[in-house]
Amino acid sequence: MKKALKSPSTLGRVLKYAKKYPFSLIGSLFFAFAGVGFGLLVPVFIGDGIDRIVDSGVMWEELWRYLILVLVCAVGSAVCNHLSGLCNNRLSNNMVRDLRRDAFDKIGKMPLAYLHAHPHGETVSRIIADADQLSDGLLLGFTQFFTGVTTIVGTLVFMLITNWIIGLVVVLITPLSLLIARFVSTHTYRFFQSQASIRGEQTALTEETISGLKTVKAFSQEDEMQAKFEEVNGRLEKATMKATFYSSLTNPSTRLINNIVYALVALLGGLFVVTGNFTVGGLTKFLSYSGQYAKPFNEISGVVAELKGALACATRLFELIDEEEEPCDEDCTALTDVQGVVALENVDFSYDKETPLIENLSLRVAQGQRVAIVGRTGSGKTTLINLLMRFYDVDGGRVTMDGKDIRTVTRKSLREGYGMVLQETWLKKGTVKENIRLGKPTATDEEIVAAAKAAHAHGFIKRLADGYDTTLGEDGGSLSEGQKQLLCIARIMLTYPPVLLLDEATSSIDTRTELKISDAFARLMKGKTSFIVAHRLSTIKHADMILVMDKGRVVESGTHESLLEKGGAYHQLYYGRI
Repeated sequence: MKKALKSPSTLGRVLKYAKKYPFSLIGSLFFAFAGVGFGLLVPVFIGDGIDRIVDSGVMWEELWRYLILVLVCAVGSAVCNHLSGLCNNRLSNNMVRDLRRDAFDKIGKMPLAYLHAHPHGETVSRIIADADQLSDGLLLGFTQFFTGVTTIVGTLVFMLITNWIIGLVVVLITPLSLLIARFVSTHTYRFFQSQASIRGEQTALTEETISGLKTVKAFSQEDEMQAKFEEVNGRLEKATMKATFYSSLTNPSTRLINNIVYALVALLGGLFVVTGNFTVGGLTKFLSYSGQYAKPFNEISGVVAELKGALACATRLFELIDEEEEPCDEDCTALTDVQGVVALENVDFSYDKETPLIENLSLRVAQGQRVAIVGRTGSGKTTLINLLMRFYDVDGGRVTMDGKDIRTVTRKSLREGYGMVLQETWLKKGTVKENIRLGKPTATDEEIVAAAKAAHAHGFIKRLADGYDTTLGEDGGSLSEGQKQLLCIARIMLTYPPVLLLDEATSSIDTRTELKISDAFARLMKGKTSFIVAHRLSTIKHADMILVMDKGRVVESGTHESLLEKGGAYHQLYYGRI
């Protein structure tokens, strides 16, 4: 019952998007009504022409007049239907464009926790595949639903005017067709919803396999991934077959009822003609109207099934749009003139509220201090970086920058004060120059080249086909992991930020280049607050302070020499005993 109630609510929200385009909506309705009106006049002129032939014999002057009127109405109906279709296309495409825009805009406002908890492919499926199916359903709905309903009402009025007794018979039988269509369409909604959900799961699996294809091949997991895909694909096939089967029951069921209506109209009309209470032309009109009256029921039954599928997809889009956003920055102030004094005061945090990670962590880092963070995998090193950048908000305590709680300053101004290089690189599709300029859109070409030279990336960039204007494919295209990381480092060299966050920033770079990069980082970090996460302990010997983390706590802190003298956790890490 709960799912059945979602449909009207979803439909109401979809119609709100339609209200943004009143001219397309009104144009669609107007031309639909006009097209149906022209179509309804055709049987009138044909019936009157037949009666004139029966009454007076063949009169070519009169017949030509009726034929011209029929031709004008037919052309008018075709033109109006075409214009209505154009309005419908514009309306549905604009609505889906707005929905896609709102969904994509929401991704940028959602906390990273959502994206970490949901497969990327499933989110992509909502914005692409579900939106496409919604567009198709809306287009079919607007095109056929308006004209169908108008045709039903119009033909019913004409039939009642022509012969109210036969028209009343049609009215009494019509509810059977409506009840069958309603019963079937109500039960198909859950099948279309299941189909959309499984399709999203399949898209997620496909995206996951393609992005990790090297790993799949390296571990010979092709057969396992194929088996998993076959299982999901099989469930999608079953869900699609059920949705298609149940939705296809509507058309033959309503067609049967409509054929019965047509037969009764022909039988009763023939009896009225024999008794002299009905003309041959009137019967012709009625039979024509009966056919026009029955046709929209078959079309609308298919439209309703499509709309159920479209609404199921719209529900998934609205679920994404309705997801909780990051707390708003409206009441926050901009952080200016960042000095780099960072402090954590009694911080508690965990990704899963049932599994504590960081508890009562306190730390103070002075301006210009170089801090190295070490520890075993899962000890909370990267989590600390996430909290400093405010990718996640703390559960307890607070994090401050220059004495200000970072929850009271805008995220944009906070993150502009940081320069971050992660182990996981990210490059967009575009030129090398555009990727380096990402951190500073106003940078000149000379500044970009200087940053690339400082990151020791200038050499391999010049060897590319078009140098700095070489267009890179998705995620760096054919560049090696080391080259991609050098470009990310060049991006930071360009921004020259007051605080540096380096999370395994040289993990994919060869030892020789790493030594050169370390010298460049040393110059960059001079006088700046720096946080360095590294597994290679040799890279953090010269840090002003080394934090040793374990299970979200700082268990040791000090310089390289002092920690070795203690013979504790750092000593064990350094000599490979942990």
